Amino acid sequence: MSDTPIGRFIGIEEVVAETSLSRSTIYRLIARGKFPRNVQVSEQRVAWPEKAVQAWKSQRFSGPPI
Repeated sequence: MSDTPIGRFIGIEEVVAETSLSRSTIYRLIARGKFPRNVQVSEQRVAWPEKAVQAWKSQRFSGPPI
């Protein structure tokens, strides 16, 4: 087991709100390997680990442009 819990998962609507990116931009960045991949949490639902999105934001705004 990991010492750090996974945390909560957030849906695309919250990812859009957190990042100010459009859905299509998020999926385009995923395809390019520049955004955290989503996780299939149920048959009809995908989500992102909130911590992964927060880490991406921290890295994105402290490094060179994507």
